[in-house]
Amino acid sequence: MSGSIGTPRLRVPRTARAGEVVEIRTLIEHPMETGLRQEGGRTVPRDLLNRVTVRVNGETALVAELRNGTSVNPYHVFFLRIERTSDLDFTWTDEAGRMVRSTARIIVA
Repeated sequence: MSGSIGTPRLRVPRTARAGEVVEIRTLIEHPMETGLRQEGGRTVPRDLLNRVTVRVNGETALVAELRNGTSVNPYHVFFLRIERTSDLDFTWTDEAGRMVRSTARIIVA
């Protein structure tokens, strides 16, 4: 899978009450190769995601800088307080500048 970013998976509640704190879960398929591993006598090229950004209604809510210690297929869990119906925009970026985006909406009922 080297050279590509997989499809992200999101677990975001569809609805919330105003002021409720909701749990957000993300998983993205990616090999996260450090460039240190040998396979068949050859070094596997470095291929790392280096940033995850989450925006809520256009404002940055989370930025995670990823490093060598991040596992294959990074999984993140975080919490957000939702005050109004919100559009969430998730972006994963790798060291080569490749990006993948996903979106979700939480409706305040």
